[in-house]
Amino acid sequence: MKLGVFTPLFNQMDFDNMIEVVSKHGLQTVEIGTGGSPGNAHLDIDKLLNNSEARKEYLTKLENKGLSISALSCHNNPISPIEKEASEADELLKKTIKLAEKMNVSVVNGFSGVSGGNANDTQVNWPVLPWPTEYSDNYNFQWEKKLIPYWKEINHISENSGVKIGIELHGGFLCHTPFTMLKLREATGPSIGCNLDPSHLWWQGIDPIAAIKILGEEKAIHHFHAKDTYLDQDNINMYGLTDMQPYEKVKSRAWTFRSVGCGHDLKTWSDMVSMLRLYGYDHALSIEHEDPLMSIEEGLTRAVTNLKSILIKEQPADMWWA
Repeated sequence: MKLGVFTPLFNQMDFDNMIEVVSKHGLQTVEIGTGGSPGNAHLDIDKLLNNSEARKEYLTKLENKGLSISALSCHNNPISPIEKEASEADELLKKTIKLAEKMNVSVVNGFSGVSGGNANDTQVNWPVLPWPTEYSDNYNFQWEKKLIPYWKEINHISENSGVKIGIELHGGFLCHTPFTMLKLREATGPSIGCNLDPSHLWWQGIDPIAAIKILGEEKAIHHFHAKDTYLDQDNINMYGLTDMQPYEKVKSRAWTFRSVGCGHDLKTWSDMVSMLRLYGYDHALSIEHEDPLMSIEEGLTRAVTNLKSILIKEQPADMWWA
């Protein structure tokens, strides 16, 4: 496995300064946004798509710093009920897959998306309960008419490009649990897998180690985000896990994103890394820094230090003792 970082935390820097800082932290990979939520501060997708020399120069700069690209990321909503938003997200995703193929990047990350609850909705709808039955009607419409048809097409494009899709299991979108991930994968194809981020599983009450077993058994883990979550039981008792307070309300929120090791101990993180290895994952651990209590430098340094202490870098030895 390799240790890397998701680069939006450096969106205030240009590409050259970003890779200089990342290299000094001793990291090996970068996950770079092409647009959407991560932004495109470090990559001009149209320029790189249309210019082989620009692609070569871009990759050479990374290589000179000992870096490679773990994934290109375009987190967005390609099945939004707002036509302009859906069209822009779809175009960006397809361009990103094409660029990944040209740059020999194995994974494109994003969200599954969430549509309206029916053909006339003008805003997104995220049903999480089967009753009242209108929620079930919404859910079935979204999966049958929007989500599955869209990702079937993307699976076909991805298979032809030799690029895997890493859907981040994130609340608010239709794929947010191991079950919904495998349901979509079964209905669309094997290029569709997940970008497993344990921080979003913890606040849903899902054990990430168990999730790795479930998804790893189906070879459905294509990428991994290293981000922690602190769960405050007193606040959970008040607000529940579907807490609608703004993220800056750290004192009263039920849960808060934290740097690796600040929400769960390193034994838990070590067990996750071991489980990833057991199920054949040997790609990047991509640090995503969204800790409201730490600066970028301190939060990233904490995550790098903690993950380096538990990272499994080499292939296992023969069982000489057995």
